Amino acid sequence: MRGQDHSFLRDAWGSLGTMAGSEPARSSLEVAAAAYLAGREAESQELLTRAHHAAVERGDRPAAARAAFWLAFEQIGRGDMARASGWIARARRLLEEHAEGCVECGYILLPQALEALGRGEGARAEAAFGEAEAIGLRFHDADLVALARQGRGRVFIATRRAAEGVALLDEVMLSVTAGEVTPVVAGTVYCSVISACFELYDVARAREWTEALNTWCAAQPGTVPYRGDCLVHRCEVLRLGGRWRDAMGEARQATSISAARQAVRAAALYELAEIHRLQGELAMADEAYRGAAEQGRLPHPGLALLRLAQGDVDTARTSISRALAEHRGRHRSALLAAAVEIFTAAADLAAAREASTELTQVAEVSRSPWLRAMALRAAGALLLAERRPETALARLQEALTLWRELDMPYEGARTRAVIGAACDQLGDAEGARLEREAAARAYRDIGAVADLAAIQGTGPAPPSPDGLTTREVDVLRLVAGGYTNRAIADALGISEKTVARHLSNIFTKLDLSTRAAATAYAFRKRLVQ
Repeated sequence: MRGQDHSFLRDAWGSLGTMAGSEPARSSLEVAAAAYLAGREAESQELLTRAHHAAVERGDRPAAARAAFWLAFEQIGRGDMARASGWIARARRLLEEHAEGCVECGYILLPQALEALGRGEGARAEAAFGEAEAIGLRFHDADLVALARQGRGRVFIATRRAAEGVALLDEVMLSVTAGEVTPVVAGTVYCSVISACFELYDVARAREWTEALNTWCAAQPGTVPYRGDCLVHRCEVLRLGGRWRDAMGEARQATSISAARQAVRAAALYELAEIHRLQGELAMADEAYRGAAEQGRLPHPGLALLRLAQGDVDTARTSISRALAEHRGRHRSALLAAAVEIFTAAADLAAAREASTELTQVAEVSRSPWLRAMALRAAGALLLAERRPETALARLQEALTLWRELDMPYEGARTRAVIGAACDQLGDAEGARLEREAAARAYRDIGAVADLAAIQGTGPAPPSPDGLTTREVDVLRLVAGGYTNRAIADALGISEKTVARHLSNIFTKLDLSTRAAATAYAFRKRLVQ
C-alpha cells in the first residue's frame, strides 16, 4: 500500500487467482505481500519463488533479486537463517553487474548491515544502512528508506547514542502512521521500534506507538502485520497497562502460530504465565512457566514469585539467588526487583539490600522512569522491613507518582498497598485504610483476584504454624506490623498482660528471644505481606 490506498490488500488478494498464465492486475510481489499480510505465509513463499524464477527466465535480474530479498525477509522472520542466507547470496550474485544502478542494490545491503550489527561492528553497520538509505532516496523508494533509517536508529542505540537513535525511530514511525510505506514494512518497522523501546525500558513510548499503529491497522482490515517477537512485545505493553485480557489474547496468538520460532513461543508462554500468576491462577501459571523453561526461556523471576505466592519462601529464595548468579542482560532488573521482595520475605535483609542497591544503580544509569519506579518501590519496601517507615514513605510516594505517569495501574496498586503498611507502622490507621481501599479498587478493576483477597483479608487463612494458636498468630502478625503491646491490646480487645503472655508463649514455641526475630519469622512464613 502506498499513500492512503487502503484497498491494497483487498485488490491484491483478489488478483491471486489470475497469477497463473496471465498478467496479474498487480505485480507478483504485491500479491505475495497480500498473502503474507493475510497470514498465508506458505502461499506468499510460493508466489515469491514463482516471481523469482519468472524474472530469471526473462532476464530481469533486479526483479529476480527483489523477489529473493523478500523470500529471505520472510525466512528470517521464521528463524530459518540458512535459507535466508542462501536467498541473499543469490540476490547479490544477480546484482553483481548493477553496482548501485538499481534500487534492489540498496535492499541487499540491509542483511549485510544487520550481520555487522549482530557482530558488534557498529561503524560497518551504520555505513551499510546509510548507503541503503541513500539509494532509497535516489530511487524514491519509501520502503527502503524506512527500513534503512530504522536500522541506523538501532545502531545508534546499540552504540550508546540512545537519544539520536530514538529520534530517528520516531521519525520513521511517523512515515509508518502516515501511510507512506507498504503494510509489510510498516509491521517490520513497528516491531523494530517497540523492541528498541523495551531495550531502553521506555514503556511509555512503546505504548504510544502501539496505540498509533492500532489506529493505522484499523484502516487495513484483514491484515496480520505482527509476527513473533512483535506479538510478545505487544503483550507486554498490554499487560503493563493493566489490559490483561487483551494481553492474554496476544500471547496465545503468538504461541499458536505454527511458524513461530522456539524463542518466540518460549517468551509468549512466559507472558501467559505472568498473567495467570497475577490473576491468581497459580496452577495454570506453574504449567506455563514450565513450558517456557522447556522452550529455553528463563522462567524467573516469575516462577520464583509464584513459589513465594504459594508460601514456599525457601524455594523462592533459592531460585532467585541462582537466577541472579547466572543471568545478566535485559531481565536483570526484573530479577533484582523480585529478589528484594523474596529476600525481605525470607528475612534476609542484607541480601535484599544488596539487590536493591544494584537495582538503584541500574535505574540511575538507564534514566528510565520505569526502572526508577521499580527501584524506588523496592527500596521503600526494604526500608519498611528495617522499621524506617518515614524514609520508606518518601521513596514509595515518588514511585507511585511515576507509576501513575506511566499508566501502570497494577504496579501503582501494589505500591499503595506498601504505603498502607508504612502508615500502619507510623500509627496512621486512617491513612492505611485509605491506601488499602484505593489499592483494592485498582485490583478489582484489573482483575488481580489474589491481591484483592489478600488486601481485604478474604483469602484462605494459612494454617497456624509450629503449634501457634489462632490468637498467637494474630498477635504475631501485629508484632510484625510494628504494633506496641498497648496497640495490640487495643486492636484485639484484650489486656496488655494477656498480650505479654501470648508473646511469651510465641517466643517459647518458636525458640525466639526478640520482637525482631519474631517479625522475621512472620515474614518468612508469609503470615504478613
